[in-house]
Amino acid sequence: MTADIKKLEEQVKAAAIPDDLREKCLGMIARVTAIGFEQAAHYVDWIVNLPWDKSSDDILDLGHARQVLDRNHYGLGDLKERVLEYLSILILNKQKSASYRAPILLLVGLVGTGKTTLAISIAEALGRKLVRIPFGGMSSALDLRGQSRVHADAEVGLVMKGVRRAGVKNPVILVDEIDRVADIARGEIMGVLVELLDPEQNMAFTDHYIDFPFDLSQAMFIATCN
Repeated sequence: MTADIKKLEEQVKAAAIPDDLREKCLGMIARVTAIGFEQAAHYVDWIVNLPWDKSSDDILDLGHARQVLDRNHYGLGDLKERVLEYLSILILNKQKSASYRAPILLLVGLVGTGKTTLAISIAEALGRKLVRIPFGGMSSALDLRGQSRVHADAEVGLVMKGVRRAGVKNPVILVDEIDRVADIARGEIMGVLVELLDPEQNMAFTDHYIDFPFDLSQAMFIATCN
């Protein structure tokens, strides 16, 4: 057990994470006999594997973007021009400021009209990773934000799970079918969604399980609804 605890400490000390979070993790490890080694190890695994300081470089080339759109989508001339205008604004904003924030894009259309594939093409055009969060049938805000570790079956939310899979803090996050959440939890889920999309709040998005703010201000959000 002592060797395992030492290994956890070394992982936390070597990881590129905020200093406040490092101290919090080391304090948890010091109390491992009280909270249980497995729970502490699972938390540390999440903390050290989130992309706190990793981001991808954008491909700021409208010619490349047009090629991707033409290759992946037949016709849709007006829509492609609108997407290129959107990317143009994104490129101009980034040239003016390194801390730019991408405007939110909402795609509305019938089922099967290509909203999701268009979002995939936008991510490909920019050279960004894509994270898809399906809202269809979602019945609890905890699905998005995770659950506190005081619960035995606590789990990280879909947002941070997607960010970990992407491996970067600036992916394209596709918030898919936001109109199809369960009516019973619509208010709570939309409350989390507002926090996720609001540039004044998503710079410190807090998952209940991680229990520490994560900066999502450089992510690009694309929402779809039917």
